[in-house]
Amino acid sequence: MNILFIHQNFPGQFKHLAPALAKRGHKAVALTLRVKEPTTWNGVRVLPYAVKRKPSQGLHPWLVDFESKLLRGESCYMAARQLKSAGFTPDVIVAHPGWGESMFLKDLWPTARIGLFYELYYDGAKGDVGFDPEFPVQSPETESMRLRLKNINNFLHLEVGDLGISPTEFQANTFPPEFRKRISVIHDGIDTKAVTPNPDVTFALEGGPTLSRQDEVITFVNRNLEPYRGYHVFMRALPDLLKERPNAQVLIVGGDEVSYGSRPPQGQTWKQIFIDEVRGRIPTPSWERVHFLGRIPYDRFLALLQISKAHVYLTYPFVLSWSLIEAMSAGAPIIASDTAPLHEAIVHEKTGLLFPFFDGQALVENVTKVLDDPVFAAELGQAARALAVEKYDLETVCLPQQLAWIDRLAGMEAGGFTY
Repeated sequence: MNILFIHQNFPGQFKHLAPALAKRGHKAVALTLRVKEPTTWNGVRVLPYAVKRKPSQGLHPWLVDFESKLLRGESCYMAARQLKSAGFTPDVIVAHPGWGESMFLKDLWPTARIGLFYELYYDGAKGDVGFDPEFPVQSPETESMRLRLKNINNFLHLEVGDLGISPTEFQANTFPPEFRKRISVIHDGIDTKAVTPNPDVTFALEGGPTLSRQDEVITFVNRNLEPYRGYHVFMRALPDLLKERPNAQVLIVGGDEVSYGSRPPQGQTWKQIFIDEVRGRIPTPSWERVHFLGRIPYDRFLALLQISKAHVYLTYPFVLSWSLIEAMSAGAPIIASDTAPLHEAIVHEKTGLLFPFFDGQALVENVTKVLDDPVFAAELGQAARALAVEKYDLETVCLPQQLAWIDRLAGMEAGGFTY
């Protein structure tokens, strides 16, 4: 079977599925912006495409987002047409439609069965938009109209996709019924054999001590340090946290860029803005126990989770981070925001502790509760790992479900989904 993957940053969410299909003997090809020259990765032929047309000037601001998706859809279509001219005809196409790349592929290959990775549907009433009053939408009276246009790409893909997949119930349930009935909830998967507790782990701090499981380590992890993932809440709780835990070392992982939400004022970073806000309330000896590690290699990231005595995770009502499930798999006691995406993974006082997103004092109290009771902390970590293995394990749960989803997709007639 010929299988075509479409993802601007391939492999992205397909990093396990694509190699598994190639290993099965299928011919797997990917189109992506990530590479500049053709290459092969884990049995998958990876081909580049490029966006050549420049964005228009003077567009209505609500149309800028859609035009960027249109340009990618057009460019990906042109690269796919060259692929077709070279003799490649996919039986199955698996795409992340979020950037518009798969918009026109049904026009090129009308008989191909198309599976789409549905990440999020924008809904101002119950989602991330408008959740944080500190960062309000610019025009509340027109926000619903802007979001309706932002969902144009989703609706254009409604007739493109035969089946859908989402990693969590929360994400799948953001979509209207006409989408939801074709979406299977299957997580991307965590290698729980690799991400496992390690009582002998150590973590060397550059220019500082080497930490072990004997140390009191509090961890906070984001791809980028920004409000969408609660960085501002964590930082505002930090002065009290350091005061309550005079021996704690606080390890913070994350870059200075913006993954989601609004950008900081020009020339600044969210990281530094909130450092500046709280630094005056933290004595220098205490500040020396706070370690900003930036982005770190995966082996150090794994060691950081394994050494954590309290792992803090916050998020707006938005996509759940892989790092949370990895922290659970590593057996770290979790202290997390009581927001909708967490409810599938964290059961309060069983697999972690939940606290209101904006309540920094509750954050401090829950971290202290875990650190003061090692037996309770161990029980939380063990239960979290058990759930990660049961529900999110790559080899025994998620990848088999993904492959079964592909088999179901391949067995459909083209355009085979019916309402």
